[in-house]
Amino acid sequence: MTKPLVEIQNLRVDFPTASGGYNAAVRGVSMALGREKLGIVGESGSGKSVTGRALMRLLPEAARVRADKLVFDGVDVLNASERTMRGLRGGRIGLILQDPKYSLNPVMTVGAQISEAWRAHNKGGKREAREAALNLLEQVRIRDPRRVLDSYPHEVSGGMGQRIMIAMMLAPDPAMLIADEPTSALDASVQAEILKLIDDLVSARGMGLMLISHDLPLVARFCDRVAVMYAGQVMETLPAQDLHRAEHPYTRGLLDCMPHLSQKRARLPVLTRDPKWLEQHS
Repeated sequence: MTKPLVEIQNLRVDFPTASGGYNAAVRGVSMALGREKLGIVGESGSGKSVTGRALMRLLPEAARVRADKLVFDGVDVLNASERTMRGLRGGRIGLILQDPKYSLNPVMTVGAQISEAWRAHNKGGKREAREAALNLLEQVRIRDPRRVLDSYPHEVSGGMGQRIMIAMMLAPDPAMLIADEPTSALDASVQAEILKLIDDLVSARGMGLMLISHDLPLVARFCDRVAVMYAGQVMETLPAQDLHRAEHPYTRGLLDCMPHLSQKRARLPVLTRDPKWLEQHS
């Protein structure tokens, strides 16, 4: 059996409160990820993004992070040096965020930003970096890549900005991508294009993908497996194609709250939470 890229056992993340105590954001999460597409779904505040950032050690210094195991490709993330982590962040693990306008530098051209990402993890001069940036823009299917190379972020659309972010993350040839709501700021038609692009690139490069999303139907169509999180814990993990047959009442509640064009209902139900869900996973 192939060893997984990511191994997480009993991950716990707490943030300090104004009263001097700690508030638990992630409580005992365990999961593994190989070179596959894993979707993590749940409500806002369920701990999805915190779990992804803990793996890259991108949480604030005040956060308290503990785990029995937090390993990426053989590297013990909790005990790794900062130098080792700099090699992982953006190098072995790429992070695609929600909205490119908050991630791209407004005073640098697109080409300069992609070149900077490439040179951070590859040997080569400015000319090689620029050619690599042009090649990456072609890989993410941007029309007229030479023009976009010398454009500034405010001169491109949201969908093109997200393609540029993906190109930057691909520059070091990572083994894994963490995509945190990568299409939430885009319209429906562009969402489909970006997801198809990510799917093709992940498959072609043999990468692992952690897709963090609120969109259950999207994850069911796009991913191989789905982990459902609630209040900092994983309620259940199942094959994406079986998501509609989920048995946990929380997952069923999320599915039932979604409107369907084929089923006319006067009012959508409100999710009822049971305290026993947390007792079973504490």
